[in-house]
Amino acid sequence: MAAEPIEYPVICAKDDQDLLDHCDVHVVDPERVAAVRARLVSPVIAEQMAGVFKVLADQSRCRLMAAIIEAGELCVCDLAATVDMSESNVSHHLRVLRANGLVRARRAGKMVFYSPDDAHIRVLLDITREHVEHGPENPSGVAVGAAAATSEEGGSA
Repeated sequence: MAAEPIEYPVICAKDDQDLLDHCDVHVVDPERVAAVRARLVSPVIAEQMAGVFKVLADQSRCRLMAAIIEAGELCVCDLAATVDMSESNVSHHLRVLRANGLVRARRAGKMVFYSPDDAHIRVLLDITREHVEHGPENPSGVAVGAAAATSEEGGSA
C-alpha cells in the first residue's frame, strides 16, 4: 500500500515589520509551488524583460520615451528641444531605443520621425509612472508619496 502524501502547512510569520524578507521556519507548500512554476515566465522571457528594463533604466531614455508617447511621433530636432538635450545625445539614445524594439523610425525627406513601436510601451511607462507617483506605503497604509504631497499642499494625510 502506498503511503499517503504528507501535507505541509504553510507557516510563515514575522512580528517585526523590518524582518519580512524571510520566514521564521522553512516549510514548502508543494502544490502552490507547482502551480506558480506552471505559470512562471521562462528564463529566456525573463532575460528579455530585464533587457527592456535595463534600456529604460536611463533617465534620458525614459524622458525621450515619455515625450514620444505624448506626441505620438516626433523628429529628432523636436525631441531634443522637448527634453532639453543635444540632438547628438538624443540620436544616441534613440539608436539604443530602436535597437531594443521600443521605438520605430520613419524617414520623410531629410527628417526622421520616431514613434513608439507599439502600445505596450505606453502601458508599461504609464503603470511605472503611476507606481512611482503613488509611492511606497508606510506601516499606517498611507502612500508615502501621497502623504508628502498632501502635507506640502498644507493638507492632512
